[in-house]
Amino acid sequence: MRKIVLAAVAGAAMSLAACSGNADNAASETSDSAMADANANADAAATAASEASTDAAAAASEATSAAEATATDATSATSSTTTAD
Repeated sequence: MRKIVLAAVAGAAMSLAACSGNADNAASETSDSAMADANANADAAATAASEASTDAAAAASEATSAAEATATDATSATSSTTTAD
């Protein structure tokens, strides 16, 4: 009777040992997948930040040009009014 119980326990232990290898592999694959996702997200965030910086610089340049044009127009309008008097 003891031999049967010991054989059953040994079989269960072997089954658990075999299954835990798959669990280790699955955990490793999940970890690798999560790391790959994190790297992809970090790359996308860096690209978005770079593009936002470029867009902000372009917007600032356009705003400066528009302000200069407005100032030039205002100066021209003042000069022509003064000249007409």
